[in-house]
This record gives sequence, structure tokens and C-alpha cells, in this order.
Amino acid sequence: MKFRFWAPGLAAVALAAAPFAAHAEHHETSAEAPMTRQSSVAGWQEFIDRLQTLPDRMLAKMPERLRNDLQIRQEVARIALEAVSSTAIETIGGDGDAPQFLPSIGQLFNVGQPNADTVYRSATITPNGSYRLRGKQGTVNHAIIAQFLPPGAEGDRPHLNLADVKTDENGRFDVLISAEKPEGHEGDWWKLSPAASRLMIRMVSADWSNEEEPTLSIERTDIPVGRPRPPAADLEKRLRSLPDTIDFIALLFMGHVEEFREEGYVNRFKTYNVGFGALDGQFYYNGYYDLADDEALIVESDVPEVCMYRSLILTNETYETTDWYNNHSSLNIAQAAPDSDGKLRIVISHKDPGVKNWLDTAGYPNGIIQGRWTGCDSQPIPTATVVKIDGLMDALPADVATVTSEERQEILRERRRALLEKRLW
Repeated sequence: MKFRFWAPGLAAVALAAAPFAAHAEHHETSAEAPMTRQSSVAGWQEFIDRLQTLPDRMLAKMPERLRNDLQIRQEVARIALEAVSSTAIETIGGDGDAPQFLPSIGQLFNVGQPNADTVYRSATITPNGSYRLRGKQGTVNHAIIAQFLPPGAEGDRPHLNLADVKTDENGRFDVLISAEKPEGHEGDWWKLSPAASRLMIRMVSADWSNEEEPTLSIERTDIPVGRPRPPAADLEKRLRSLPDTIDFIALLFMGHVEEFREEGYVNRFKTYNVGFGALDGQFYYNGYYDLADDEALIVESDVPEVCMYRSLILTNETYETTDWYNNHSSLNIAQAAPDSDGKLRIVISHKDPGVKNWLDTAGYPNGIIQGRWTGCDSQPIPTATVVKIDGLMDALPADVATVTSEERQEILRERRRALLEKRLW
């Protein structure tokens, strides 16, 4: 009886000890399971072989001045791990017959410059299946579901804004998704593109502390509920799909930041089309920042009269979004107010200048500045002016909002708390 009582506790101890066990002497592991050159599991060796060369193939797409930087090499390896981790979650959990919304890109799976205000989740679906979405609408700035098609597939890529669905007195919705609307169906219905294989929801918050995120469930309705043991052939197929998917994610943006530098968009902006994955009504502008330790960049723009959402974020040279959980490295419509003259001004620098609207580079000497206007009646492209930190206040309005170092710390702690309280799964 004692053993049965303590078994769960022993499992918890084993999990907690895992990081320490990883440092055990190699000969102990070898004695229990001798190393072999080739795996007996079909598909595993090919997976390992591709991983072995992945960081070097990523570095080959970077400019030489970065390729030989020891810091960049380790950051590239981190992106490789991020690509492996995010892809592994989908490989294990993605199932169009038993779907669920799984974590996608974000602070930890920081591939492709995720937006700091957005929680991304994705669900695998089976083309031509029928699905039911249920949950609570929430109060975030906007929550939009997009349909994604496999590369090369033809068809529409419609979006569903949760603000447009019908809700009951408790704020709950119930939406049927299918290629054709069933005869006699009177509830909410969303047309599913026949080739769609994935749904992604973007839950975009502006007021992090006071907005409630939606809840969301998904079920397939045209087959019975159940998930039998997957056949070995299906598991092998998933395993064999990993290398190509990991390669695509890990290699996609290597060298992307350098393109802006080579085109001359250094400390200035250009419009940027992200392609088919963008939300309807969302407009981007990007620029490469290059600042000395004693310099600051003043980003100044008009503000649209009507605007649902706006933000400004930073990335590093490998196109990871600068850690916004632990640094003051993102600002949105609820966090950055215009100055008294109606202009929006945001200061970017390596050191805190005491200006409230500040973006911290967090130790990255170069990277991308990305802005977005969503649901706005205009899309101004900001100007960018480099000034010395010592002369910054002379270049800003006399009544520009400022904060003390103590106030900044409190802002940072509140940002971190609000973000950590969000549900990522």
C-alpha cells in the first residue's frame, strides 16, 4: 500500500531530477543501451541525419560577417531547436479527426517574428471534413481564425473574426465549419475551403491586464468521436515528414534581416508585404536599425483617425522577436500614446532614455523594426531620425511623457505578470 501511495510522488521526483540526470557520466548510459550507428526505428535515422547539418545550412544563408560570429552561431542553433520543438508538437498532436488548438509561434517558438501582442494556436483539420467550433468570445482587441492551405493548393483563404459570430447571454458561440452549408442549418456557419488543412487563431491583446482571451474547442462532426491506436505506418509517416517541415521553418527567414540592410533601409522604413499569411486589413512597415551605444532612433508618425490596432516591435538579426516578456521591447495602441501635438513618437535605443514610449534593443546591436496598422483608415509610414542620447530630449516635445527608473521597473514587472497569466495552450 505504501508503494501505491508514493508512486505519483516518485514520478514527480523523477521529472524534477531529469535535468540533473542528463549530466550523468556517459559510460553509465552506454552500459545500459550501447550506442549504434544506425537506428532500428524506420525514419529516425533520416531525421537525425538532417538535424545534424541543419545549423550549418542555416548559417550558410547568413552574410559572412554574421556567419562567423560565435554569438550568432548559438542563436541560429536556438532557432533550430525552436523549429524542432514547434514542429514536434504538431507532429505528435496534430490530428484532423481529433483536432485541438495547439501552441504555435510565440516567445519560446520564436520563429518568423511573432507579434508580441498575439497568442497563436493552430489546429490540423482534414480537407473536406466538417467541424464545430465552440467557446467564449472574449474581449481581446481582435481574435481571428484563418484557414491555411497546403503549398500550391488552389482555393480561398477566408478569415473568421470572432467579433462577428453570434453569442448567447453568456458570451458563448457555436459555429459549424464545412464545405457546404447543411440543409436546414440555422446557426452560425463558416464556409471551409475544400483544400484547407489547418486553422490558425490569432488572439491579439492590447490592454494585456484587462482583456479576456477567447476559449476555443473544436471537434469533427462528420465521423464518430474516438481515436484508436495509430498504426505503425501512420506514425512512421509523421516521423518522416519532420525533416522537411523543420527545414522549411528553420531556413525560411535566415538572411531575411540582411535583405533590408542591403536594400538601404537602415534607420528608415518601407512597406512590407508578408504574403498570404497576413490578416485582412493589416498593413506592415519594416526597417533595419543600426545604432551606436550613445545613439537613439526617434520613430515619428501621424496617427490614423480610425484605428483598431497598431504596434511596433523589434527583432534580432536572425528575425526572432526581441524578448518582450522581460524587456520593454514592444508597444501597442494601449501602451504608447501620441504626444500632445497628435504625433506618435517612439524612441529606440540600447539604453533607457527615460522616455515612456521606449523600445529596448535588449543587447542586440542590429535588427528589424516592424510596425503594423490593423483596421485603420490610413497607413502612414513613419520617419526615423538618429540622435545622440545626450541630445534626445532637445529633439522631442517639451512635454513628452517620461518615467523614472523605478517607474520603468514597475512597468516591466506588470508587463511580465500580465503576459505570464495568459494561456498559451
